[in-house]
Formats: sequence, C-alpha cells, structure tokens
Amino acid sequence: MKAVEFHLPQDADKSFIVFREAGDFFPAPWHYHAHYEFVLVNKSTGRRMVGDHIGHFGEQDLVFMGSLLPHVWVNDPIYLSRQSKQKADATVIHFTNNFLGEGFMNIPEIERFKKVLKISERGMVIKGSTRKKINQLMNKMHEMNGLQRLSALFSIFDIMSGNAEYDLLASPTFMQNFHYESSHRFQKINDFILQNFNKDISLPQIASVASMGVTAFCGFFKEQYRMTFVEYLTTVRIGYACKLLSENDYNIIEVAYECGYNSLANFNRQFKRVKNMTPSDYRRTLDISH
Repeated sequence: MKAVEFHLPQDADKSFIVFREAGDFFPAPWHYHAHYEFVLVNKSTGRRMVGDHIGHFGEQDLVFMGSLLPHVWVNDPIYLSRQSKQKADATVIHFTNNFLGEGFMNIPEIERFKKVLKISERGMVIKGSTRKKINQLMNKMHEMNGLQRLSALFSIFDIMSGNAEYDLLASPTFMQNFHYESSHRFQKINDFILQNFNKDISLPQIASVASMGVTAFCGFFKEQYRMTFVEYLTTVRIGYACKLLSENDYNIIEVAYECGYNSLANFNRQFKRVKNMTPSDYRRTLDISH
C-alpha cells in the first residue's frame, strides 16, 4: 500500500491549522505530510494505522505524530456503511517545524519540546491526565481568537514537555525503511499558483504545468489535496484577501481585484463560503479584536 503525499492548504492569516473532521466516516487514505499532527477523536470507533503499528481508536483517543509519518484512521463498518446514528468526528491540529519562523525551534524556551518532536517521529498515543488536559484545550480552540489559539497550542507544548504519559506506536526501524517521494510536480504546481492566483487560471493551463492531461490532473489534485483545484485556488485567494483586509490599506473592491476577482458579488459569495462571514464582517471583527 503506497502512502499518498498530502499538501495541506493553510489560511494566510493563520500560522497553523486547527479544524474539525466530521462526516459519516474519516475519508483520508493512507498518507503522510510535512506537518506535525495531533488527532483527537471525539466520536466514532475503528482502527488506526501509524507507521507499522495497527491499533484501535475510540472516543477521546489522542495521537501525536511527527512529520512524514504515514498514517490512516479507518472507521468500523457501521460508519463506512453509513448505518451509524452518530457521525465520525475529530479535532485536528497541523503545524510545521518553522510555523513561527525559521529560528523558532532554536530559542531556548522550546528546547524541551524539541525532544518531544524527535520522539513523535514514531507516533505517540497520549494517555492518562496528559490526554485529558490536552483534549480539553483542543476542543475549545475552535471558539478562540488567533492569539488565544496560539496560547493554547503553547500550553499543549508545555504539557507534552513535562511528564507526558504516552506509548510509542511505529517500530524504531520503520522510518529508517520508509522512503517518501516529495514530488517535484507539487513544487511546480504550488509555485505557479502562488505566482498567478490573482489571474484567471484555466484547468488546461495548470494541467500543462504539471505535464498532465486535464482529467488525470483533476484526479491527481483531488487525491493529493483532498479538494478540487478550483476549491484550493479559492482558499489561496481568500487567504490573501484576509491578509489585505487586516492591513486596512485597501477598500473591499480593491481587495477583490487584487485577489483575482473581477466581480465584487462573486468575491463576497466566495469569501462568505470560506469564512462564514462577509469581508466587511471580517474587517469589523479585526477592528474589535484590536
């Protein structure tokens, strides 16, 4: 079973990712990515595979995994057949090694947590009071503003840096034998999107950048990014819009144009779909937070 490389989209106005994975079952295939990851299962049961370890998960199961460690959560058949009365639900945190800048991991205050990051290369199932404390923080992070969310993440780092209770998952030799292939194709796609997101990008155009046909590219992109190319392009544009709105130097029409939208109505519609509020509401929220 070949692991799929995921490239995780991130909002331009956030330094790390917190989201809820909710649905009939957890859809992600056997995969890996550059991000470190906390996975807290709120509801549902099943099997999780982390590296070469296979175990069972239930409610309140908490796992912390290092960068590039392959993993998958597979729900029990009652969820996969959509016969369960409850949905599968998890809270997930993703962050990179340099999410607060290139020098962040070199500051003395983070030294103890760096040891945890090293251990997480094998995957850690968190137990006991450590799990309880972290789970409480993670389930409150959805309601927090940016600084509160960052503070909560630091609190999690601090808890993990203490006498954390955990079991290691993958065997010591697994990562030595696992070879991942970071695709040059992804770099070309990402570079092109970041350089041209404020222009019209057609599917034939982006597919040619990847040296693929349109049909093959659409399937490839959806498998790797867990969203369509159009959906991903929208998240990039709206993320940049948030950055411009926070700087307060542009009016909303100018922001729409700078992000590649020639129609203000379409910009407002896409912004609200992604952020659950209008650009004006987003700017007002920023003013209140200040």
